[in-house]
Amino acid sequence: MAEITQGLRAVLNHPAIYGLFQWAVGANRLRRHIARLTLDRGVQRLRVLDVGCGPADLLDFLPNVDYVGFDPNPDYVAAARRRFGDHGTFFQQQLEATTSLDHGTFDRVLAVGLLHHLDDPAARHLFALARGLLRPGGCLVTVDACYAPDQHWLARWLIARDRGQNVRHLEGYRSLAESEFPECQAECRHNLLNIPYTHALLRCSV
Repeated sequence: MAEITQGLRAVLNHPAIYGLFQWAVGANRLRRHIARLTLDRGVQRLRVLDVGCGPADLLDFLPNVDYVGFDPNPDYVAAARRRFGDHGTFFQQQLEATTSLDHGTFDRVLAVGLLHHLDDPAARHLFALARGLLRPGGCLVTVDACYAPDQHWLARWLIARDRGQNVRHLEGYRSLAESEFPECQAECRHNLLNIPYTHALLRCSV
């Protein structure tokens, strides 16, 4: 079973297969919800930083934004550049505290499916990095697999086999966020995919 799970994780590193899998589970419903958490009708053009952007599929749901995406996977970044061209700026690297950003500050920082890949010190570092990049009034939006007492057994089974090895309960994510963000809205959702799955969503404001 371990070898099969590792094989599936490796396969999902290919953008086309990852995209097919995302389509099959109905990920666009999740992306629409993320867009609702991200967009602000009162702002004409948001500046958005997407940390761990993957192939940047979320950009389809973020009209009229100044989008910057970082991801260490060269295949994902190449796919994003082919698909979106100059509608976004994409960097094939890990975003670190020492990374030079010429884009200044941002209205939104997104970290979708990232925290459950990070241990606690690395997660706290991400929250600190995001806070330093946000403008006053901006916010960080995170979305991750989550354990919950009332979740479907299949959701728990799938999440236990996720590529990320640091899946937490909602309060675990919230506690990490509050190390940098005193104002943090957190929700647990079970209905954002076509299959049983549980997500923790945070919206942390400065």
